[in-house]
Amino acid sequence: MAGISATQWIWRDGAFIPWADAQVHVLSHSMQFGSAAFEGIRCYNTPNGPAVFRLREHLQRLVHSCHIYRMELPYTIDQLIAATRELIVRNEILSCYVRPMVVRGFGASGMVPFESPIEVYLPCWSWGAYLGDDAIVHGVDACVSSWSRMAPNTVPSLAKVAGNYLSGQLIKMEALANGYGEGIALGPTGTVSEGSGQNVFLVSGGVIYTSPLDGTLLGGITRASILTLAERAGIRVREQTIPREMLYTADELFLSGTASEVTPVRSVDRITVGLGKPGPITLRLQTELLDIANGRAPDEFGWLTHVR
Repeated sequence: MAGISATQWIWRDGAFIPWADAQVHVLSHSMQFGSAAFEGIRCYNTPNGPAVFRLREHLQRLVHSCHIYRMELPYTIDQLIAATRELIVRNEILSCYVRPMVVRGFGASGMVPFESPIEVYLPCWSWGAYLGDDAIVHGVDACVSSWSRMAPNTVPSLAKVAGNYLSGQLIKMEALANGYGEGIALGPTGTVSEGSGQNVFLVSGGVIYTSPLDGTLLGGITRASILTLAERAGIRVREQTIPREMLYTADELFLSGTASEVTPVRSVDRITVGLGKPGPITLRLQTELLDIANGRAPDEFGWLTHVR
């Protein structure tokens, strides 16, 4: 996985500043306690120029995350959309990853954050396939993690905040240390929750299964897109509790997320999934999603926000 490559400009609270000037204090509340809300959004280079995939939906989720954590966001969604479009133009970049961040700055000395000012940042940078081009084409080997996702009513899983990703880091590092490309976490009841930073789908008997939004996983924007595409294709979908063993007996298995896009899983715990390669339903949904995102197919759902 490649590191971040600097671009020229970052938007901060209404102004564009040089990349190197986008700094927060070491005692900012978010640095100490993980109280930063954020999003991850892809911009694709389409035949009609750069276009951001589901920008409004991502920013709406950012607003919801802030609202849950009592963070008063001082900008409207339309203002953030305009700023995102200008950011990409100013950085003269055709495809990129956009990371809106709402940070509680320096002020509060303890966990109660209200004395810390709200700071809003919009950076972007070039980023390829999260799990590698080979994983997109041939699939990734995954494991079931020894780390579980949080129980409902502990922290809000539907809020995309920095602190929620501490468990994702443990899941991912454990997977890599044991020779896998990705980890899949169970929830507190022992059923399938999500990956380290992706939603999980499996296909069995021509039916798509995915875990419900049960308080242990994030409601992914890509997840919602997959459900829409499956409905259009007439593929039956069941959002239900998934026992761990269904990962091993599935015909197909794939992960979805902004960074991962649609990544097939070819094995779990060194047990081959299906034929050990991307299956037909996975490939169909992957192709349809990426064709819309890259402007190769009509954007019938209004998912793309063109930069110009």
